Amino acid sequence: MSDLDRNYASPFGRAAGRVDAATVDAGLRAYMLRIYNYMSIGLAITGLAALGVYMAAVTTDPAGAAAKFGNAFLTPFGYAMYVSPLKWLFILAPLAMVMVISFGIERLRPATAQMLFWVFSALMGISLSSIFLVYTHTSIVRVFFITAASFGALSLYGYTTKRDMTGMGSFLIMGLFGLIIAMFVNMFLLSSMLQFVVSVVGVLIFAGLTAWDTQRLKNDYIYGYASQGGDVAERAAITGALSLYLNFINLFTLLLQLLGQRD
Repeated sequence: MSDLDRNYASPFGRAAGRVDAATVDAGLRAYMLRIYNYMSIGLAITGLAALGVYMAAVTTDPAGAAAKFGNAFLTPFGYAMYVSPLKWLFILAPLAMVMVISFGIERLRPATAQMLFWVFSALMGISLSSIFLVYTHTSIVRVFFITAASFGALSLYGYTTKRDMTGMGSFLIMGLFGLIIAMFVNMFLLSSMLQFVVSVVGVLIFAGLTAWDTQRLKNDYIYGYASQGGDVAERAAITGALSLYLNFINLFTLLLQLLGQRD
């Protein structure tokens, strides 16, 4: 699972000064579009990095292969990435980057925070590249589009709903911690049933987090960033993109476990 340390507390209360409604509305649209643009670019970088690493890691020549991984023959680079202890560096690197961005965002210039997000996206792609060895390429593409459609619908709901989802957030975060514990336990139990339950519950949790995060980002702008703007709003857009990006990636990997066809 790719999720990691998340800071969901809104940095503002609901007592921001009055701003013209039309100005806020236009600013909100631009702010959310910036978040989705950052997220989309991050996903594109992740996909390109994953595909690039996979293509460099496999070979069709058994004689020149350094190892075999399932039905695939690995190059020396592939052996280093997927078999040697070096693989743990790329598995854990995205977690370290999330922590750097989340805890250091207030001290970072927007340009620096943006570059760190791109680096994180590339590292996530490297970490996820092994899915091409496990699942058929057709099923990966199919699950990606299912995830994109689901994410879009959930985010749209979070943006447009009049229902206050604030209380839902605490419940979802507790569920997320429980999910992480269950996944850790299953690393030792290796139970296929527990893995199935974790995947189903995980999809529900990240579906809820997608809608909740979208509403949170919208409210943060209306009640805080609309009256500030500048670097504050830009850094907030980057961390907002990171939150939605993590929701998308986790939805994708969990749905892949449920719907993906193994190679």
